[in-house]
Amino acid sequence: MNRMKTYLLLAALTSLLLVAGQAMGGRSGLLLALTFAVVMNVGSYWFSDTIVLRMHNAQEIGPNDSPEIFSMVQRLAQRAQIPMPKVYIIPDDSPNAFATGRSPAKGAVAMTEGILRVLTMDEVEGVIAHELGHIAHRDTLIMTVSATIAGALSSLGNMAMWGAMLGGGRSHDDEEGGHPAAMLVGAIVAPFAAMLIQMAISRSREFLADEAAAKYSGKPEALASALRKIEAWSHRIPMESGSPATAHMYISNPFSGGMANLFSTHPPTAERVARLERMRGHA
Repeated sequence: MNRMKTYLLLAALTSLLLVAGQAMGGRSGLLLALTFAVVMNVGSYWFSDTIVLRMHNAQEIGPNDSPEIFSMVQRLAQRAQIPMPKVYIIPDDSPNAFATGRSPAKGAVAMTEGILRVLTMDEVEGVIAHELGHIAHRDTLIMTVSATIAGALSSLGNMAMWGAMLGGGRSHDDEEGGHPAAMLVGAIVAPFAAMLIQMAISRSREFLADEAAAKYSGKPEALASALRKIEAWSHRIPMESGSPATAHMYISNPFSGGMANLFSTHPPTAERVARLERMRGHA
């Protein structure tokens, strides 16, 4: 199912790029967009995890850098029956974490410096177990590809907006150029399409990853406590790295609030906490 969703998302990106390319540059724009779409589709499948990690300035750590965290990931990965993922630290004070990688064999877990300062080790264990749940369920491919696609769509919107503002339109004698009105429409539609792509990621995967975390760690109450803390601290310390295009990858939406809540891919924290508290004694 995740593979099919990925193919559908890539097809949606291709279609949007082709339509936007023709609107902005006529036939030549269409050919340019087609070339870009092929490169983008291949690149997002093979390199999207690397792109996302670089977007967040994530730094890989080994057993000598943080022995306690590394051994914790190793222990939980064995319980999840997946290969040991790479471990990354993001230099950001806002507490959060995400998983990436196109398969369990290529999995990676990234957590912010803030999460290590705010949470207890039991709570960190719950968060890591949640992210390993995503890797074990093979959620990470569609999550990471979607983040890359959403970022590309936002960039496309910016390109269209600046093209229209700078007068990049066609004259009456030039049928190959893009129309300024079409560029403005693209500037509005592309970012909105990025939000729709994020909404295409099923919110149910968060509940499934929470259940997996309770199983791997045996401490559902610790993850519940971590979720409450992460949500509270995220409002106090905004996320500086990444962008709303990657919000669906995190254990808790770091860009929540205002209009973002209308397009949230995460279930309400209170609902997740209630489910986890009901698992107490059954994990």
